[in-house]
Amino acid sequence: MPASFAPVFSALLAFAVSLLLGPVVINRLRKLKFGQTIRAEGPATHLAKAGTPTMGGILIVLAALAAQLVVRPITDNTVMMLFGTIGFGLIGFLDDFIKIAATRSLGLRAREKLVAQFGVALLIALYAYARVGTELIVPFWGETISLPAPLYLVFTVFVLVGVVNAVNLTDGLDGLAAGSTAIASIAFGVIFLLLNYQDLSVFSGAVAGACLGFIWFNGPPAQVIMGDTGSFALGASLATGAVLSKTTLFLPIIGALFLLETVSVILQVLYFRATKGRRLFRMAPLHHHFELVGWAESKVMIRFVLLALVFAVLGLYAIL
Repeated sequence: MPASFAPVFSALLAFAVSLLLGPVVINRLRKLKFGQTIRAEGPATHLAKAGTPTMGGILIVLAALAAQLVVRPITDNTVMMLFGTIGFGLIGFLDDFIKIAATRSLGLRAREKLVAQFGVALLIALYAYARVGTELIVPFWGETISLPAPLYLVFTVFVLVGVVNAVNLTDGLDGLAAGSTAIASIAFGVIFLLLNYQDLSVFSGAVAGACLGFIWFNGPPAQVIMGDTGSFALGASLATGAVLSKTTLFLPIIGALFLLETVSVILQVLYFRATKGRRLFRMAPLHHHFELVGWAESKVMIRFVLLALVFAVLGLYAIL
């Protein structure tokens, strides 16, 4: 199979597996009564989603894994991509399970969640340091910079944890996280091919295809929600691939939508504290602000995904 076609075949296969397994996974989640718990302080329109099967990220991970195992190659980088995706996905799974078992919108305590995330991220960072060194490709320049080892490890760990939680914050509207991650994965898949990382490109194709298949069931109104199981896994797949290919600095460009969502939360908190109770946005993350302004959920989702596409094209331009 031509190297350039392998990621495409991987995406198509993952998409097909998602469509085939979707009804099975959704029915199983429904029978187990793994229903979503909605935060009372969220938009009132979201209360109707209470009880929608969650942990649907399992479907994304299974579809991507199946495509990767069929298409191959299975390399050390692929194993680390799987480790990051499944490792963070398991943290999200535990978080989701606690939410369901306790019938509340908060799962793991913040400290517990961060300790687990930093632990997995450190293992990935140590592998990347040993495998590819401390060089990073600079967007729009094409040259590399080399960081001191301690700085590289700290930077990489915080990037991994940051991206995982940024994708998690973006997962607030039906189809948004899956759609924006599919676009970002396609962009990185092309970059990986240009840099001769076919193994990483095949995995990114599998993730993109799995996300597109998931949208079949997750598009508004959603039949299933990915939960932290999915958003943590997707964030990890993006960040781990970037780290292993020395394209970490491309994450703020291709993943600018995730960055905007995160910055909106930070600004909201800082402004709230500085003004003793006033709000910069009607609600954060940013997608909720536009909902409360009056945009329909589907309109916010489509426009944000279009923004993700613009950022992805900009990221591709930055590598040329």
